[in-house]
Amino acid sequence: MSKATRFDYGWVVVGAGALMTCVGFGTMLSLAVFLQPISDAMGWSRAGVSAAATLDFLCMGFAAFAWGALSDRFGTRIVVLAGSLLLGLGLVTASQAQSLWQFQLCFGVLIGIAVGSFYAPMTALASAWIDKHRSLAVALVSAGMGVSPLTVAPSASWLITAYDWRFAMLVIGIAAWVLLIPASFLVRAAPQGTPVATNATAASAPHAEWTVAQALRTPQFITLALAHFACCAAHSGPIFHMVSYAMVCGIAPLTAVTVYSLAGFSGLGGRLLLGVLADRLGAKPVLVGGLLVQALSIATYLAVAQLGQFYALSVVFGLAYGGVMPLYAVLVREFFGARIMGTVFGAVSAFASLGMALGPWAGGYVFDTFHGYTWLHAGSFAIGLAAVAVALSFSTKRQPSLDLGRAAA
Repeated sequence: MSKATRFDYGWVVVGAGALMTCVGFGTMLSLAVFLQPISDAMGWSRAGVSAAATLDFLCMGFAAFAWGALSDRFGTRIVVLAGSLLLGLGLVTASQAQSLWQFQLCFGVLIGIAVGSFYAPMTALASAWIDKHRSLAVALVSAGMGVSPLTVAPSASWLITAYDWRFAMLVIGIAAWVLLIPASFLVRAAPQGTPVATNATAASAPHAEWTVAQALRTPQFITLALAHFACCAAHSGPIFHMVSYAMVCGIAPLTAVTVYSLAGFSGLGGRLLLGVLADRLGAKPVLVGGLLVQALSIATYLAVAQLGQFYALSVVFGLAYGGVMPLYAVLVREFFGARIMGTVFGAVSAFASLGMALGPWAGGYVFDTFHGYTWLHAGSFAIGLAAVAVALSFSTKRQPSLDLGRAAA
């Protein structure tokens, strides 16, 4: 295969990954749109319905590590195909749930496991295909998450308004099968052999091959995992409850969805912008700056109440939280290399999912207890500042003892 062919098809893989993250995360995060209609129709508490999202992120986290390891061993195509089948199954069965525990099992467990099969494996594969613009390629795979509020959420809102929540969820489940099963067959393993490295990539390449056990014991892995955890714990609550909070402030339901959609669209731009900046300036400084903007944006929610203010904040918040997400994968790839990236980034993503799991539940609990979201935004701001501090401590320096141990082996 020629270098040109390899380069071109690498972007096809990136496109397939973007579609998978769009549909996968879009269906999972669409629960924010379903939250009030399901609660009103079924008489379930917001905390109970939100718990399905918490289960989503918990199951996605544990599954991401397993899916990443499986993709390293058996290839990415079989992993994303299995996830595609499971995603549609979870949505279709959740649409027919008659009790809260059934809904939590189908939407919370099945969909969480399914979505875990997309992000880490496809990110690892894209980074193996694309060398020169790796940060941009990883950002584009992640960009699917930014597109999802512009596609899945408005579609769900329209279907709920025109029909009901059950029909809407059933249609989205069938659509997931129609889109993702064919896309899975576009996924191919990256060709063996690495192109001649540029000075930048050579400088950041691992000195020797890591084992998974060695990688998971390094301070760098622990730092990235904790930073990703705090980052996601900070923004998950404000994102998930964004529509609900806007409605509490007196904004109409369909208009409130546009606030959420605008944040997602801005997140798409943030992924592209910060991805390009990371290729030029390095991933770490761009990550730290993005996390700081994210924390300040969350604090600003304490002061907004009007539609125009929501729109302005959605742009800034979306740029920040969307832009930082792909950078963790870039740092994993630069420090640990491609061979075990699926496993290592899957482990980092598992910690991120634990952070994402806190926000939906915490927001539901805060609202049910205090009848407002003030304490959610205050707590999220504090956690966001902690993410900045942890990211600042990330070091690209290797431990000499580990390098010598690998060399001796």
